[in-house]
Amino acid sequence: MYDTIIIGAGPAGMTAALYAARSNLKVALLERGIYGGQMNNTAEIENYPGYAHISGPELAEKMFEPLENLGVEHLFGQVEKIEDQGEYKRIITEDEVFETKTVILASGANHRHLGVPGEEEYNSRGVSYCAVCDGAFFRDEDLLVVGGGDSAVEEAIFLTRFAKSVTIVHRRDQLRAQKLLQERAFANEKISFIWDSVVKEIKGDDRKVTSVVFENVKTGQSSEADFGGVFVYVGLDPVSDFVKDLGICDEAGWIVTDQHMKTAIDGIYAIGDVRQKDLRQITTAVGDGAVAGQEVYKYITEH
Repeated sequence: MYDTIIIGAGPAGMTAALYAARSNLKVALLERGIYGGQMNNTAEIENYPGYAHISGPELAEKMFEPLENLGVEHLFGQVEKIEDQGEYKRIITEDEVFETKTVILASGANHRHLGVPGEEEYNSRGVSYCAVCDGAFFRDEDLLVVGGGDSAVEEAIFLTRFAKSVTIVHRRDQLRAQKLLQERAFANEKISFIWDSVVKEIKGDDRKVTSVVFENVKTGQSSEADFGGVFVYVGLDPVSDFVKDLGICDEAGWIVTDQHMKTAIDGIYAIGDVRQKDLRQITTAVGDGAVAGQEVYKYITEH
């Protein structure tokens, strides 16, 4: 029986483990693979306090290192289901069953991909899903942003700080973003638009992205244009299928919590990118984890 099991070992999960373990709780991190989460896919991090720049894997290593000294167990498995037994919870993986007094859900979210040729091949070599993370590496490049919602337009505006030009491609003839963001984008001399079109292929050489092939959804006509980078904002998908039966998710699958990271079920908390919130960054994930780590200590001592 654990005091808490944290599902997911990204920055949120590792921070929660740190705070819970320092409260002398019996803690385990349950992860599908290596610790670090999405950080492991980031070559350079330049917006985490204390570091001018650091690689994602290096930051993950620094976060994980103190946990071993505090006795945090590192478990592996794909969680299939969580059962609420009242005083304790059962976590069911494909191979094992774990029992714990509390659960902290830190399973994160996956960037929704376009699913077109070249996207995976040039991931981290010109294809990105985070302008805040990677924008500075594309100085003086002609960039393409895919999407028409708030995130796409916000990130396109952000990218104009570095890029020579930014083009937004959208499958409709008008943006879905809020009007204020649209006005800012239309007023920005660096931003142009390709309407009624979708990306069909991302091309490149042996180093990086060089061009993108489009298809007009109304006419079916194809075209190709040169770009040095592609930023994809067609949505995020929360990794929460294994808890949807518990009734703690909204319609889109994000886990709903209060400011103490508590879900609608006593003893179950959610933190990081899987939680329903506005900003998903390493810094906000760490903050969520600190709160949850303290909250499970309070829960266990009170119960």
